[in-house]
Amino acid sequence: MSDVAEQGLVEEWHELLARYSAVFTTLECRLQEEHGIGANEFEALERLATCDFKCRSADLTGAIHLSQSATSRLVARLEKEGLVERALCEVDRRGIFVTITDAGREKYLAAKRTHREVLNETLR
Repeated sequence: MSDVAEQGLVEEWHELLARYSAVFTTLECRLQEEHGIGANEFEALERLATCDFKCRSADLTGAIHLSQSATSRLVARLEKEGLVERALCEVDRRGIFVTITDAGREKYLAAKRTHREVLNETLR
């Protein structure tokens, strides 16, 4: 790879990081101020609200792009707030399912409009 091509690639990477940071920071602030949840909490609630019935904890980890331990802590916080429930998989006792509660669905629906507004403002 030539120096010019490498420099262009690195610049593109830095622009992507800057754009991601700007969007995520704005989402984090607005969702916290208006709904009392962060961007990662919103992403988890959205995933749970849009899956058919229940979601394996491992699937949630992949969907919200956090480590397994960070996802576990996030789910514990949401559970403590009454927004999700955890249950053991009856077939595989090692598996854990996470479901959204009615309160979680209400929180998600209220925050969804703010989320979409921020995306529209920052990505367009």
